[in-house]
Amino acid sequence: MTIELGISTFGETTPLEKTGQAIPHDQRIRELIEEIELADQVGLDIYAVGEHHREDFAVSAPEIVLAAGSVNTKHIRLSSAVTILSSIDPVRVYQQYATIDALSNGRAEIMAGRGSFIESFPLFGYDLKDYDELFNEKLDMLLMIKNQTNLKWKGELTQSVDNRPVYPRAVQEDFPIWIATGGNLDSTVRIAEQGLPIAYATIGGNPKAFRQLVRIYKEIGSRHGHHPEQLKVAAHSWGWIEEDRQSAVDHYFYPTKQTVDNIAKGRPHWREMTKEQYLEAVGPEGAMFVGDPEYVAQKIITIIEDLELDRFMLHLPVGSMPHEEMLKAIKLYGEQTAPIVRKHFANR
Repeated sequence: MTIELGISTFGETTPLEKTGQAIPHDQRIRELIEEIELADQVGLDIYAVGEHHREDFAVSAPEIVLAAGSVNTKHIRLSSAVTILSSIDPVRVYQQYATIDALSNGRAEIMAGRGSFIESFPLFGYDLKDYDELFNEKLDMLLMIKNQTNLKWKGELTQSVDNRPVYPRAVQEDFPIWIATGGNLDSTVRIAEQGLPIAYATIGGNPKAFRQLVRIYKEIGSRHGHHPEQLKVAAHSWGWIEEDRQSAVDHYFYPTKQTVDNIAKGRPHWREMTKEQYLEAVGPEGAMFVGDPEYVAQKIITIIEDLELDRFMLHLPVGSMPHEEMLKAIKLYGEQTAPIVRKHFANR
């Protein structure tokens, strides 16, 4: 049983606890390249970068960061997390990631999503009333581009294309396109019907709550004739690793609260984070993976077994931590946590 382990990030730029100042966007973007290269060196399998259009996140163009990260890496897979497909041209998405696939010699992926943040819609002239329809149509278009060089497409919310070629083509013959969801049942059903790999954002409550969705996904996918190898499941969860568990718990609260409180300002169903909520989330049944390498490894093993995962991504961190601390956490993850997890599943 091969389990892929990796990192997801949004390039967060919230204020640091020690200084009260946020990392400038340009600095954070340069730091990300060093972090991708280290993740490759310590043997992690995937590094995924998200797209946002807000002050508290540095990355609005993950494909450029991933392209830069591809140059000096050799093994690690490079993915978006996510590409907000509803507010971008699918032709351009394919061309960008086919280019990353060329730069990395076949290590690029797309992780597409509707986008839980909506800043890109007014920025690029899209109407939120078309939220679901835009995603569904653009995904169908992207899949057609993936499967054939010449695109013949009749669009409703997208452009129509009359048998025009799309270049460059990806190095990988079956270029991976994952679909990310927060746990919506209708999304899970549609992804299963299409036979696409799915990635769940397990960032709240008890991750075991996703177990029924995973079963539905696999049952519906199988019913539609998709091979089990196509029906891959991933999860990404917030987390942090230090040599001492209590130190990790103590240090991770401030940046996590910064991020949650920022999001809560614009979302009526979110509330500012309390210390009690945080301590529950980092506990054994919670959705945050915070602690020493052994503790985090055991939590990762549990979620992989509970949700029958093929891939797990630790969102490292949520909110900003000093770059030197990030590098230490990546090393601990790759050199200590990942080997424990891999050994556990090696003979299955």
